[in-house]
Amino acid sequence: GGQPRNVQPFSDEDASIETMSHCSGFSDPASFTEDGPEVDEEATQEDLEYKLKGFIDLTLDKSAKTRQAALESLKSAFSSKILYEFIMERRMTLTDSIERCIKKGKSEEQCAAAGLACLLCVQMGSGIESEEIFKTLGPILKKIVCDGTASVQARQACATCLGICCFIVTDDITELYSTMECLENIFTKAYPRDRDTNGVSSTPSTVLHISALLAWTLLLTICPMNEVKKKIEMHLHKLPSMLSCDDVNMRIAAGETLALLFELARETDADFFYEDMELLTEKLRALATDGNKHRAKVDKRKQRSVFRDVLRAVEERDFPTETVKFGPERMYIDCWVKKQTYDTFKEILGSGMQYHLQSNDFLRNVFELGPPVMLDAAALKTMKISRFERHLYNSAAFKARTKARSKCRDKRADVGEFF
Repeated sequence: GGQPRNVQPFSDEDASIETMSHCSGFSDPASFTEDGPEVDEEATQEDLEYKLKGFIDLTLDKSAKTRQAALESLKSAFSSKILYEFIMERRMTLTDSIERCIKKGKSEEQCAAAGLACLLCVQMGSGIESEEIFKTLGPILKKIVCDGTASVQARQACATCLGICCFIVTDDITELYSTMECLENIFTKAYPRDRDTNGVSSTPSTVLHISALLAWTLLLTICPMNEVKKKIEMHLHKLPSMLSCDDVNMRIAAGETLALLFELARETDADFFYEDMELLTEKLRALATDGNKHRAKVDKRKQRSVFRDVLRAVEERDFPTETVKFGPERMYIDCWVKKQTYDTFKEILGSGMQYHLQSNDFLRNVFELGPPVMLDAAALKTMKISRFERHLYNSAAFKARTKARSKCRDKRADVGEFF
């Protein structure tokens, strides 16, 4: 490769520009300053697009480091902004660049390119343009996922990308089933071969099995009910074996998938009966109260929290509703299908999830949020507090935190005070 070029990454400053040509009204009101200088939106937009064009050109650079840095910068921009019109004009160029980087790049570059492909489809939504992107990239992604000689990280990124892109674009039921079969062939390798095996040891491929399982579960949520029944019959009695894996993320992925399968099974059949229910609930209860000293505290805390919810879902058909706030809106996550979908897109979009929930038509359709809420300047002004009020609130909160910490640090403090 050639000498790496000095790539100025897409920065937080770029990400904070609330100046999209067709959705500047969707900005989070918290980002508006009380009395900041007026911004020339058109000039800032042009500057942003100029930078992005440069990154697209650099994806063809001779240096692998430069290509990877350009891909990462594009990912940051795509996750923090709605760039539909800009991407629409350049979707073929972007698709070609991603295809080239996945085919010819090494592990890290392939991961970055697969991540960018996800975000490209998220930006384009479920139209014909995304279908064309998936027709080009789908076969390449499948090839990498099934290629035992490719790096595990690249295969993992491609499995995630395959599931998400298929979820977004696929109207063709045979393509959906074919993609699910590809992912099934990967995660079923984590099933113990001997039925008497007490545990499943993690291997370097465990991260790949987890990603394939989660991507497959996402696609199961859009399958017709007759196919859902088949998949439940095929996997429900095998998945509990994964709960014994010594990798905490595999245990959690298997547990959440089981909760989702039970939810779907009961939707298709109100009288659904699972033969080994007693054994399964016993396993789930053990994981929900796990005190194994050999496991990290963080892992135990995370595992116990997830499995308390999984146990409630399996045993009591209950789901603890979560509330997601974005701008002036609220979304209630009240079932495992919705949770699985939300977690998947949050993983890709990161801190940009709230912005996309406000502005991205595709995501709003997925979560049945209706058209984006248009806020005029007067509405935004009523929603924000003055700097002085914000300062007083932060000052009071800081004092309260300091006082609470002092009490906790003082060994002579009466424990009864805190309960």
